[in-house]
Amino acid sequence: MNTQADTTRSLTHVVTTLMSSVRRTAPAVRWVSRAGWVSLLTGIALLVAGRILGWIEPTIMGAALVLLMVGAAAFAIGRHPYEVGLRLHSGRIVVGERAMGALDITNTSDRPVLPARVELPVGAGAASFSLPTLTGGATHSELFTIPTQRRGVIVVGPVSSVRGDPIGLVRRSVVWTEPQELLVHPATVRMHGSAAGFLHDLEGQATKDLTNADLAFHALREYVPGDDRRYVHWRSSARTGTLMVRQFESTRRTHLVLAVSTDRRDYETGDELELSISAIGSLGLHAFAGEKDVTTLTSEEHVSTVGVRPFLDGLTRIEMSGRTRHIVELARAISQEAPHATIAVLAVGAATSARDIRAAGAVLPVGVSGVVIRAELGATTSIRRLGVMTVLTLGSLSDLPAGFRKVERRSAA
Repeated sequence: MNTQADTTRSLTHVVTTLMSSVRRTAPAVRWVSRAGWVSLLTGIALLVAGRILGWIEPTIMGAALVLLMVGAAAFAIGRHPYEVGLRLHSGRIVVGERAMGALDITNTSDRPVLPARVELPVGAGAASFSLPTLTGGATHSELFTIPTQRRGVIVVGPVSSVRGDPIGLVRRSVVWTEPQELLVHPATVRMHGSAAGFLHDLEGQATKDLTNADLAFHALREYVPGDDRRYVHWRSSARTGTLMVRQFESTRRTHLVLAVSTDRRDYETGDELELSISAIGSLGLHAFAGEKDVTTLTSEEHVSTVGVRPFLDGLTRIEMSGRTRHIVELARAISQEAPHATIAVLAVGAATSARDIRAAGAVLPVGVSGVVIRAELGATTSIRRLGVMTVLTLGSLSDLPAGFRKVERRSAA
């Protein structure tokens, strides 16, 4: 019994020691590249074969490969005494612009540090910089630019320093910074002059809704507790012997709803989605400048409208998706979430059918002026009516102001 217990304790000690060794060496194991493992295992196999067969050639070749791995490992050994800073000059730019940034690497030790390589992931790619020998306390800076060709979020970083041998057998990487987001806002165009008149047509018009305080006088009614005494009509009250208060018709204030379909079924190409988002962004910026009430939503989520920057940031994060809310479901969402809207603009692509556009108009709130921006790259700007919806076919973003002038004329006709 004692012998079995001793054996069990010995085995447990051996396993624990092995596991501890594996944990300690695991980081170093990750330094070895695939080519390094092939070289090491081939070298060991040749050494074993040479000993078994008694051949000197495999033994020499195996020893050379093993020594090569030992020499390669020497390049990765040592401390990385760096302090690394990643700076983007601006975290937000407009598509087509170049983002500027800088890397600052400082040797925090008192001794010189051998050359190394610094890697900076940028989106799906990566940039590599050669780091020279740094004396104690020295700083090396690298400036870089990021060209932007499409709207979206580009993740920059994390920055890592890399040491390794020249032929790539061993590669040791140390991460120094957190990743940063670069937001590439959509392109927009200014809606100026009469091109923006459609958004103001309903502003200040009286509605049939009655209120106790507004501009358009409607009638007199008897006073009820809680009414504002400022609106008591004293002459009528004296004549009738009963307190009478003024009642008003509500004047309409523009509430613009901007909706972008992100359903893949509504678009023939991804560029059509980009055009749709740019058009919605242009209208939204104009509405913000005019201090209009704005609600923005997509097939999957709301876009913040608390300010210009959150609005553009939200548009930047929009992505095309699979079978989400189609244009009809999107119009139904407008009815549920913005029932008092005055204007609803839905942006879709060329693949959206006329039947779906008519169906979307049928579920919008009563009294809403509905406009569909149908993005079709290269198409001639045109206007047509489908049910209650005015459809603007848009071939390029620069045509948007002229297109809305046509929408305004069609609405006034």
